[in-house]
This record gives sequence, structure tokens and C-alpha cells, in this order.
Amino acid sequence: MSDPDVPKDEKPNDVNDVVDSANAGLAEAEAAGADVPDATADTAPDARVDPDLAAFEEAERDYPGTFSAAQAAEAAAASRADAETSVVDDATASETRVFPAAHVHEESAMADAAYTAPVNDAETRVVPSEPVPTPVLQQPIFVQAPEPPRELGNRGTAAGIGLLATLSFAILYLGASLGLGALAGDITGENVGESALAPLTTWGFWVPVAVFFLGFWLLGAIINRGRWGLWVVLGILVGLIAYAGHILGQLFEAPFWTLTAAQGSELVGEQLLAPLAIAAFVFARELTIWFGAWVARSGARKTELNAEAQREYERTLEAGPTLSR
Repeated sequence: MSDPDVPKDEKPNDVNDVVDSANAGLAEAEAAGADVPDATADTAPDARVDPDLAAFEEAERDYPGTFSAAQAAEAAAASRADAETSVVDDATASETRVFPAAHVHEESAMADAAYTAPVNDAETRVVPSEPVPTPVLQQPIFVQAPEPPRELGNRGTAAGIGLLATLSFAILYLGASLGLGALAGDITGENVGESALAPLTTWGFWVPVAVFFLGFWLLGAIINRGRWGLWVVLGILVGLIAYAGHILGQLFEAPFWTLTAAQGSELVGEQLLAPLAIAAFVFARELTIWFGAWVARSGARKTELNAEAQREYERTLEAGPTLSR
């Protein structure tokens, strides 16, 4: 290939003139080299040098600075387009092209500039494609310790049964009063109704009845869930309380605040062995025994319930805490 005839005394001012001159040189080179065998076909059949690029490289070496990088790339592309329409190498399967150095330098410079550019945190922030779920804080689970069972008492039951026992005592006490009056001849068939209603309005009747109820309930509060044997043994105390209640009722009936000390002592002495006082003692004693059996039965049942509740409580403690969902 011969060098293109480019005047060296002055620098071309137009790129188009340079391109035309290069094309003319290429045409002359192709005409001159038509008869010359291709040396590269034997040495490197798979490698081929683009004549257009070689011409522009030689022009650039002879006249440095004539072509800018963009102009050289544009001119080279135009020249290659013209050359490809006329020159086709059927023997070469793949074509190897040599790119101009200016174009390579431009790409390298662009790559360097891309890698050395300052990094902007706002522009390079990575945004997740899906929203990140907010972590759910696990709430603490409080386990409440089981409370020990409360023992069932029997005092309320004793008070309720004591009311029934008191009603029975009042009926028996009134009947004994009417019977003693009938034996004395004071109560007959004509005045039995009036005689039965008359004690209901006196202190002598209601004071022993009230005292019996207090005695029965106090004994029930002391025994609580105790056995019936305690009612049998301690029932005598309720009898004595009812006996004292009869004497106190007679003092209220007098009334005692109008009596002198001698008169009060004489009245108490008369009632110590009075039949009605003894009847009050016997009635209270027996009623306490039999109604006390009812209270004791209720106390035994509550004792069983308390024991079962305690066993259940102990089983719960042995099982340990459990979480309810």
C-alpha cells in the first residue's frame, strides 16, 4: 500500500477535503495493489487490516491534531461503509477490525471518568422492591399463680339452723307455760286463747327465747365444722344460758329497776327452782343436741369440700404454670 498524496506544506482546513483526499489515496492504493498478492493471506488468514482505518491513522501521524476523536470516528465509519460495498472477502469467515486509537482512547477516558466520578449517596440509595415488614414485638405473657382455696366455714349454717331451733324453743316454752298455768287452775278452756297470747307481749317470754338463740349461735361459732359429739357435750352450756335467760326475763318483767336489792334477791331465789326455769334448761339442752346434729352434718360436708379444694390446689402447683391461648 502506498501513502496517500497529502500536501505537507499546509494543514487542511476542511475535514471533507481530507476525507476526499483519503478516499482518492485508497483508490490509488487498491489500483496499485491489485496485482500484488496479499501477504497476510498466508501468514494470518483470519486477520485483516482495514485500509480505511490505516489511511486515517497514517494521516493522523503525518498531521497530528487534524482529526478530533468524533470526526475521526465519523470519517472512519463513512469510509468503512464505502469500502464494504466494494470489497468482500469470501474466504474469511470472521472479520477482524482494528479501531482507531483515538476512539479507543475516548472509550477508556469515558470509563475512567465513570469510575472516578463522585458518588452521591442520595442517587445510589438502594430501595427494596417490597416493603420491609415492621417487626412485631412479642408481648410478655404473665402467668398468674393459683391462689390457695378459701376454707368454707359453718358459722352461717349454724346461725340459720339456730333460728329454727329458737322457734322450736319458743313453742315448747310457751306450751310449758300454758301447761303449768292449767295445772295451777289459772288457765281454762274459756281463757286458753287469751292465756296463749298474753305471754307474747311480756319480757318474761322473749328474753329467754333471745338468750337461747345467742347461746346456740355462739356454740355453733365455737364448734364450727366440729363433730356432733361436741354438740352433745357442750349442749349443756346452752341449757344453762336458757335457764339464766328465764331468770333474767322475770327480772325484766318485775321490772328490776323498780325493785330494791332485797326484793330482787327474793325474786331470783323464787325462780331458781321454778318449774318453768327447769323446763327452759331441759328444752335448750335437748334442742341443742338434735339441731346440733344437723349443724355437724353440714360441717362434715364442708370439710370434705375443703379437702377436695386443697387437693386440687396441690395438683395445680405440681403441674406448674400453663399458658392459656
